[in-house]
Amino acid sequence: MITLRFRFILSLSLVALAGLVARGAEAFDQTHARFGRVLTSFVKNANVDYAKLKADPVELDAYLQEIAVVPAAAFARWPEVDRLALLLNLYNAQTLRLIINHYPLQSIRDIGTLPGAAWSELIVRQGGQVITLDHLEHKMIRVNYREPRIHFALVCAAVSCPPLRGEPYVGARLNTQLDEQARVFLGTPEKNRFDAKTGTLHLSPIFKWYGDDFTKQAGSLAAYVKTFLPEAQRNALVDPGEVKVTFTDYDWALNEQRLSR
Repeated sequence: MITLRFRFILSLSLVALAGLVARGAEAFDQTHARFGRVLTSFVKNANVDYAKLKADPVELDAYLQEIAVVPAAAFARWPEVDRLALLLNLYNAQTLRLIINHYPLQSIRDIGTLPGAAWSELIVRQGGQVITLDHLEHKMIRVNYREPRIHFALVCAAVSCPPLRGEPYVGARLNTQLDEQARVFLGTPEKNRFDAKTGTLHLSPIFKWYGDDFTKQAGSLAAYVKTFLPEAQRNALVDPGEVKVTFTDYDWALNEQRLSR
């Protein structure tokens, strides 16, 4: 009798838990408002106040938990733009959490003893699995969405990364947001610029590391970036096929608000 009663109670508990998870998935806030509050509170001009965030990570942790309880099956039914928006936000939010886990530090590359250790930690919870940032970027986002502009949205906590946007990505505006990110990144002269006098296109190493992602779509790096360059540079870049491409230095220093305290 006790065994049957225990099984009955356990069954009810499992059903209730499943219902909570399902309702959580259906009620997921596609505006990502909680992450928006994190960005508003701790990010200024694309730089992060990691000390203050470490002292008050409640909203960040709650947002990561919201994502963690969305079942894989429910996530798969979302429109593609909503799925991609969530994964971009997840990468950036989890990177913030990773940094404050180890803060203070000078660079994300100071985490761990082996090269790239930061991106190999099993810390990302999504779709019922625990994965690494590397897996999230290279095995999910890049493979499943084939969208080169994601490289202007994913922020690895370094000065030379694309800027951390002051608002979350949302499916309803994702295309516009990614275009804006591309224009901002390509409009930052210390990272990307076209020198009309020498016919040289100076690009971030991101374009070297992920060159195929861009050239598969446009044929060449110059052809791809021309659309997003500032107007004067875009007009001066007449023939992408005649452009020499070089790569700028990459600064791995932490994208920290150094003068905020």
